[in-house]
Amino acid sequence: MDFTLSHEQELLRDGLNKFLATRYELEKSRTAVKTGAGWQPEIWRAFADELGILGAALPEEVGGIGGGPVEVMVIAEALGHALVVEPYVDAAVVAAGLLLRAESTAGREVLEGICEGTAIVALAAAEAECGDNWRDIGTTATRDGSDWVLTGAKTMAVAAPLATHLIVTAKTPGGQSLFLVDLGEEPSGLTLHAYRTVDDRRAADVVLDGVRLNADALLGDEGRAWPSIETARDEGAAAVCAEAVGCMRKVLADTVEYAKQRRQFGQPIGGFQALQHRMVDMHMELEQSIAAVYLAILNLEAEPAVRAKAVSAAKATIGRAARFIGQNAVQLHGGMGMTEELAIGHYFKRLTAVQYEFGTTDHHVARYARLTTT
Repeated sequence: MDFTLSHEQELLRDGLNKFLATRYELEKSRTAVKTGAGWQPEIWRAFADELGILGAALPEEVGGIGGGPVEVMVIAEALGHALVVEPYVDAAVVAAGLLLRAESTAGREVLEGICEGTAIVALAAAEAECGDNWRDIGTTATRDGSDWVLTGAKTMAVAAPLATHLIVTAKTPGGQSLFLVDLGEEPSGLTLHAYRTVDDRRAADVVLDGVRLNADALLGDEGRAWPSIETARDEGAAAVCAEAVGCMRKVLADTVEYAKQRRQFGQPIGGFQALQHRMVDMHMELEQSIAAVYLAILNLEAEPAVRAKAVSAAKATIGRAARFIGQNAVQLHGGMGMTEELAIGHYFKRLTAVQYEFGTTDHHVARYARLTTT
């Protein structure tokens, strides 16, 4: 597959990589996730003010730079390579895509805030009883005069503790709808139960106990949100696949370097043929993942069935590769692989979590099979 970046995309990649190499220290990041707010707000502002990446895939009329899926791939891979925990995919890809397609006045204002780095939007779609099925939800929205009243519960809303706004999915009489909740207004009846995830992200379970919203909170047409939600989920899946490629590149490079330095029986362990074969297998898994991500990215704007099939193929490939590369990297590092002091353990946690984001590996294997046979 011939996939060549344009000159502008290369500049974006190189500028972001340089910024992360000089300004994003892993040790400082790990300290930040365990204390205080759990992230580095100054880095987020730099993403907006110095790099402009938060609006890279958004149109110029809302403050973006008019890019598309390839720009998202370039950014996500670089962020994965540096193990960035700030919620780029959740806010600038998934939530921003939903707001853009809704074409609402309130959504446009928040989109401008995302590009400026002043707004962080998290999607609250998953529910404990529904698993990977985001369509069969229990949260409801009913009319009360001109207002909407939301009742239900969401689980694992990534970046919700950091967010200024939530996008909540709910059943309405006509089908599934989207609602924009301004957390700055501290809506009555809404409770966030925040926690740190295994890969050092911030997430929350959301309880909606009669949350009253005005009519403007409805994003798009009532009951017709599912196609946009499905698109956003595929966009998020493709982006985290690109992020995983960045993680796996770093993990493999560190493992190869460690194998050159670690000595056993009077020679570097990289000289043992069995370990060389293991690292070659890791390299092959990485190459297959890169090709699968390219396929997904190039089909994100295709018709829904084609897009879904390409994304599920990528997510299934990445799920297998992330598990294989992560586990073997830890094993080849020995007991050091899971220590806090060594970067490899932190990357392994992220690669493990990626397998469950925006649909598990099993979910995407099943969806790919279903799309292939229909």
